Amino acid sequence: MNILGKRYIFFGVSLLIIVTGLIALFTGSTPLSIDFTGGSLLEVSFKSASPQPGEIIAIYDAAQLSDAQVQTTDMGSYVIRSQFLDNDQRDAVLTALTSKYGEVEVVRFDSVGPSIGEQVTTRGAIAVTVASLLVVIFIAWSFRGVQNAFRYGICAILAMIHDVAIIFAVAGFGGLLFGWEIDSLFLTALLTVIGFSMQDTIVVFDRIRENSHIYRRLDFETLVNHSIVQTLQRSINTQLMTVEFLLLSLAMFSGVTLQEFAAILLIGLLSGTYSS
Repeated sequence: MNILGKRYIFFGVSLLIIVTGLIALFTGSTPLSIDFTGGSLLEVSFKSASPQPGEIIAIYDAAQLSDAQVQTTDMGSYVIRSQFLDNDQRDAVLTALTSKYGEVEVVRFDSVGPSIGEQVTTRGAIAVTVASLLVVIFIAWSFRGVQNAFRYGICAILAMIHDVAIIFAVAGFGGLLFGWEIDSLFLTALLTVIGFSMQDTIVVFDRIRENSHIYRRLDFETLVNHSIVQTLQRSINTQLMTVEFLLLSLAMFSGVTLQEFAAILLIGLLSGTYSS
């Protein structure tokens, strides 16, 4: 099985997914959740009415709450994002909705202050950066006795960047097709995939190191291809038999929030195996 011989096909597939997904992401199809921006999220459903999003926004404007955004869900509810609401402002909005459209059911209500949202964003970026640096340092230490060990570190960094880009691309597609948003669970999935990708990459690197002592006469490309083939069965068994079936079940049958988390984690872990 000549995997490296088809590497340019794999590069092309990855590039296509990443570029199109990031275009979808940066065109604004996947908003940041209030975990990062601060503000309030109110999800409501109506018993006997189906107002237009513009009508709900008008009620917010009348309450001097500007820049409200409304999305409808597959369950028929309305997700309203706005500036931070205290309890009095929330009650005033609900009273106005009830008086105009009848009984209103509050599905959920979350609020995050602006300072907390900024703090979460900063700490999230720091967590991703520190986790990445620690993994690279670990690889450099583990392979310190190997000739040209810096190649391993560079390849690990490139694989990590690839997996992170794939995750953001998936988020872009999810926002465009299913109304996903980037929240704290997305950050959790991102850190998990980084760790898994590095672990799988280290397994392949370790097999390359072992084979370099056994097959001294092989050229480097053949040696690497042989090592990848040897670890492929282990990676597939580890993925399919333990993690992926569980994540697939969660992505198909769990609630909306967990579905997004499970789908991103599912594709991210597959990408981690693929890139390594």
